[in-house]
Amino acid sequence: MQSDLVSRNDKLHVGIIMDGNGRWATRRGLSRVRGHEAGVEAIRRIVEAAPKQGIGTLTLYAFSTDNWRRPKAEVAALMTLLRFYLGNEVQSLVKNGVRLTVIGRRDRLPDGIANAIARAEDATAHGGTLHLRIAVDYSARDAILNAAAKAAALTSLTREAFSQLVTGEAGLRDVDLIIRTSGEKRLSDFLLWEGAYAELHFTERMWPEFDAGDLAAALASFHGRERRFGGLQAIVPEEVPSLSRV
Repeated sequence: MQSDLVSRNDKLHVGIIMDGNGRWATRRGLSRVRGHEAGVEAIRRIVEAAPKQGIGTLTLYAFSTDNWRRPKAEVAALMTLLRFYLGNEVQSLVKNGVRLTVIGRRDRLPDGIANAIARAEDATAHGGTLHLRIAVDYSARDAILNAAAKAAALTSLTREAFSQLVTGEAGLRDVDLIIRTSGEKRLSDFLLWEGAYAELHFTERMWPEFDAGDLAAALASFHGRERRFGGLQAIVPEEVPSLSRV
């Protein structure tokens, strides 16, 4: 496990597909909404643990574009939880040096949520301990498609410039590790550009059960792998170039 003294440039970018809330609840005779509430508790645990384990950027898949197909009552409950998180966690995020950004579309969110996102992002903008990115109404394919449309107007294009169009920010570290909980083994339209060379870790643990120990186990597996990025010689994480320069 890496210490808090790991320099910012060496800290990892980890993405998590937070899967299994509904099944966790159903197995306990609870409503699916209760499972999502337990999932918020898991977010708090992992946000607290991430910087201590060498993570500088944490991207969480909260709500995909395809999730709009779920029952209206469940979607409404998820939006209520999002509104609650934005209204009640900001003070804690600021206190702990966590910068929050939300990726994905905002124009289809219920009234007031887009404004709440903007306020939370402004309030946490100077956080330097952890960059927490939450994907809401997010599709990696749509992000790439939108970036391609913008790129069409450019006279020249580099991978670095295109990455900025996809992610919405300059200098974002490519994803080092993608974790998916609940036993499913697919990416489900998550970080397809940024995660081109990401290591993958799948666990049977449901997201509401996921804790600092599970995160440490995923990172231990990650650190035990050789990352060659198409070459023959392993490259340690802190020496990995941006995909824009590969």
